[in-house]
Amino acid sequence: MASLLCGNRELDLSYPAVMGILNVTPDSFSDGGCYQRVDEALHHAEAMVGQGAVMVDVGGESTRPGASPVSEQEELDRVVPVVEALARSVDVCISIDTSTPSVMTAAAAVGAHFLNDVRALERDGALEAAAATGLPVCLMHMKGVPASMQNNPLYRNVVTDVLDYLDKRLSAAESAGLNKTQLLIDPGFGFGKSYEHNYELLQRLDELQTLGVPVLAGLSRKTMIGQACGQTLPAERVLGSVAGAVACAMKGAAILRVHDVMETVEALKVVRAMQGG
Repeated sequence: MASLLCGNRELDLSYPAVMGILNVTPDSFSDGGCYQRVDEALHHAEAMVGQGAVMVDVGGESTRPGASPVSEQEELDRVVPVVEALARSVDVCISIDTSTPSVMTAAAAVGAHFLNDVRALERDGALEAAAATGLPVCLMHMKGVPASMQNNPLYRNVVTDVLDYLDKRLSAAESAGLNKTQLLIDPGFGFGKSYEHNYELLQRLDELQTLGVPVLAGLSRKTMIGQACGQTLPAERVLGSVAGAVACAMKGAAILRVHDVMETVEALKVVRAMQGG
């Protein structure tokens, strides 16, 4: 797929697109509390776009390991004003990181272009809400729920299990009225996976392309990076995260979800030069 129609925008996927992370939460693992006010969120989004992000992913619910659920109204209050402000002010594809049907609907109504769901449209009403927006959707694999997903996750084979799950969710989405050209998948690094599971998925990421849709990958600053690099603090995992993004790009990922936009964009220019682009 060379491009993806996102509402009234067309996203070029002929080369990996960089999606900047914008968490408007008090408790996200890396930047919780930094961008809760609309003006702070808008300023950070503008900075990421200036550094080369072509997408901004707005999230109002932390899904880090051990995270507590957020009420529907609180999530709406956090993200809708930010999406609306971005749509007015910033030339970028706006993604809404949510599993909540009412948030999908409300965000689409004020200008979101893309839906990113860590629960793969499994919440009641999510399939129907997503289809009604007409926007593209990324379906992610998560084993369990955020509060307990890292408590000894087990698989028969992590790659085939993830593939089987995502294949079923793609079929469910198509049955609900979403066209396959609107769908993407995410293996869910760190979402119910051990260190070994994460790196087996990374090593075999190209196998996800057998499902026939683009792959979105997000391992920025996650524990799997900290464990490999010996870095405890998320803010100290920048170099490892960029290396992970490069690995994902070379394994065929179409979209890279990152905290460190400038560093990732520069690293991807080297990959592109190597590939003759």
